[in-house]
Amino acid sequence: MPTHAPLVLIGVGDSAAYRKDVLASIAAKHPIVGVDTAEPAWARPYLTRIITADLSDTAAVLGAVSTYSNDHTVGGVLAYMEHHVQTAALLAQHLGLPGSSPQSMAACRDKALSRRLMAEQQVPSARFVQASSPEAAAAFADLMGYPVIVKPRSQAGSAGVVRADTAAAVRAAFHEASRASVMDLHRYGPAGVLVEEYLDGPEISVETAVLGAGRVRILAVTRKLPAPANSTQEYGHVVDARDPLLHEPALIQLIESAVAAHDITLGVLCIEVKLTSAGPRIVEVNGRLGGDLLPVLVRRAMGIELAQVAADLAAGMQPRLRPVLQRAAAVAFAYPSTSGTLQQLALRTERAQTPGLERMVLTHTPGALVSAPPQATLADRLAHWIVLGATADECRTRLTQAAGLLDVQIARPAYAPACTA
Repeated sequence: MPTHAPLVLIGVGDSAAYRKDVLASIAAKHPIVGVDTAEPAWARPYLTRIITADLSDTAAVLGAVSTYSNDHTVGGVLAYMEHHVQTAALLAQHLGLPGSSPQSMAACRDKALSRRLMAEQQVPSARFVQASSPEAAAAFADLMGYPVIVKPRSQAGSAGVVRADTAAAVRAAFHEASRASVMDLHRYGPAGVLVEEYLDGPEISVETAVLGAGRVRILAVTRKLPAPANSTQEYGHVVDARDPLLHEPALIQLIESAVAAHDITLGVLCIEVKLTSAGPRIVEVNGRLGGDLLPVLVRRAMGIELAQVAADLAAGMQPRLRPVLQRAAAVAFAYPSTSGTLQQLALRTERAQTPGLERMVLTHTPGALVSAPPQATLADRLAHWIVLGATADECRTRLTQAAGLLDVQIARPAYAPACTA
């Protein structure tokens, strides 16, 4: 049982399907005081206390936790959700606890600032512009050459990210990225829209520990599963403990340079990279644990508890970084094949016969309106499943086998002819 001072976790989240494993991993080693607008029922077994505060009001969060710290010892501050990493850094600085600077976390949150910092330090990344209007976005894309990526300035992961192949598509994507309602994250970072050079090649994420200034360790490499053309959504990930990229000098140098450009001195990062024909280039530097159950894959494949590494660093403790397993793990996400009303979502009975299946989780309910790619978002995911295997190729095979367990029926919207006078 944990015996040291509790960690303060800024933002618990409302998705047990994607957050529960990480929270449970941290709670197995550290007591946790959560800070959120409410206490989710699924999180109660892992929290010693909840402090209620408006997470979009940084001053309110700092005030509430400071009041708590007057009578209680705080062992560290942590955030595992994108839009709270800067608040966590500010709070750690305020309380004199370990952490990277608020400025470095602000650079991770602000994708325009991040790109500028990397350009100044000559870190291979993507050319970009912050567009002020749909017309300016299209004009830049015309100069850059198609396709391009259009995305919100301060969103998380693939939220609001659109690939555009024409000027008309760029203008439509600009309007979509400008909507403050997209994932409701603009309240937590600067608004704005970026148009970026499209980086061609396989995409990976590099799970990275920063143990101090200049002390960077690559812990795992995540290979992303291919997505349909024109889609920017995540379709799955594979982690292999024997991945040769773990020891690739060009990738190690790129990650170290990106960390230095953002002046990140402590924490666990998820750094997205494209393996282009000209070499690896940075997509994004995220100042947090990877989402999409990546910590679960790393634990299953390598025996490294990424969430505990992040918590230990926040508490000023020496984390355990050495892998103790040598296998592979993978996750896949199911999206609707057509847009409409979800009529049935169930599992067929052959589940017990599927080799290596660690879990199959349904994440939607019949009656919901769902959108198929390329309009689909994370909220349209129907299910996810995790498989284990000796190699990455074995995991890919098992993911395909497990996909056959899903029974999905979607009713397309009925065609309604226009009324005439």
